[in-house]
Amino acid sequence: MEDKIKEEYFTLLKFPTVGADPAHLRDCTACAVWLKDWLAALGFATELLMPEKSFAPPILFAERKGAEGAPAILFYGHYDVQPPDPVEEWKTPPFTPTICGERVYCRGAQDDKGQLFAFLCGMRDFIEEREKAGGASGLPTFKIVLEGQEESGSAALSAMAPEMRRRLAADALLVCDTNAAQDMRPAIVAGLRGVSHFTLRLSGPSRDLHSGAYGGIAPNPAQGMAELVASLHAPDGAIAVEGFAAGLEPPNDDERGKAAEAAPSPEEYTRDIGCEPAGGENGKSIVERNSFMPTIEVNGIHSGYGGPGAKTVIPSEAIAKISMRLVPGQTPRRAFEAVKAHLEARVPRGMKLSIEDWNPGAGGFRLPLASPLFRLAAHVLGEMDARGPVFQWDGASIPVVSILREASGASPLIVGWGQAEDCIHSPNESYSFAQFDKARDWARRILSSLHS
Repeated sequence: MEDKIKEEYFTLLKFPTVGADPAHLRDCTACAVWLKDWLAALGFATELLMPEKSFAPPILFAERKGAEGAPAILFYGHYDVQPPDPVEEWKTPPFTPTICGERVYCRGAQDDKGQLFAFLCGMRDFIEEREKAGGASGLPTFKIVLEGQEESGSAALSAMAPEMRRRLAADALLVCDTNAAQDMRPAIVAGLRGVSHFTLRLSGPSRDLHSGAYGGIAPNPAQGMAELVASLHAPDGAIAVEGFAAGLEPPNDDERGKAAEAAPSPEEYTRDIGCEPAGGENGKSIVERNSFMPTIEVNGIHSGYGGPGAKTVIPSEAIAKISMRLVPGQTPRRAFEAVKAHLEARVPRGMKLSIEDWNPGAGGFRLPLASPLFRLAAHVLGEMDARGPVFQWDGASIPVVSILREASGASPLIVGWGQAEDCIHSPNESYSFAQFDKARDWARRILSSLHS
């Protein structure tokens, strides 16, 4: 990596762009301005779109017009990052880029600042190569959308995208925010699960109570919340919510077979996560559970006292954060209404349940394997790696991709270069220089192929 690019990359990483936290709105705005200036220097017309009636970070839209009749290419990425918590588990300061061996450690080093900036650098390489060769007049039109709210649901961009159809219109939608297969074998993402999330609040007594004086009398919200979230699944791990999976579209045999080709083994998952991969429904393969089946996950439960020693109380309330990963055929609203009805029918006696902060997100999607764009990508990736690419149906979500796909009319092409050891969403996130170089080279090559 050249010194100039390393300096730019590290500058980008130093912005603490926790988009979900209003306290970091100024940091997000400063980061968006930096990216705006970077793209403007490359000849882009740039604009910061400020969501109305919201404290959401700005959305950066940039466009560099190409030749008449040339294809239009839309690139999407996000500059926001996950909170660094738990900070005490970081071995280096979370917002100070630190080189250890051949990796850069920092929040956002991979997700998605590292991946998006590597792609933008590859785009710059492509533009500069064509300009030096005297072919700048024949370049495609580039459109770029960078947001600061992906990690918390992309609410602002999701609301604005349908009104931007003409501006977003493109032939291809490129995204670099996913993983390669094991050992850095290239992977084309042929589908993503959707995501939706909300907060449960279960309240009981008007204050925390002495567990001796009121034990056996007052209802306990901590216990009640445990019962509620446990009711979401059957003993075999299957989702126990009636109507949750209504309309689910199962994969075909070709999709199942290709998804299994490069899937890690149970032993490899055990080494990765530090425990047996025993989540989900018994009797289903890891590939089915992670790629093609929906989930309901408890992201966190908070109630009562959790400090050192003991504090013998009956807590007055309990809070749980819930997320749902959705697959094609499900809709966020229908899935949410099914879960809501399930929980409301099981509120423990003497307590009150409220369901707050629902973010509908977006549904999942799968793309046809025979698409011309996939064939082109497979050819390019085969030139980069003799093993050729595999297809993946990613269990994670980039909710706004399906919305951008509809608004732009573009065919999505999702290729990323992450690896499990990057530890995204965890302390000590990192990205290797080799991965950065792969993402940069991929961008240059695919843009060149789309242009020719």
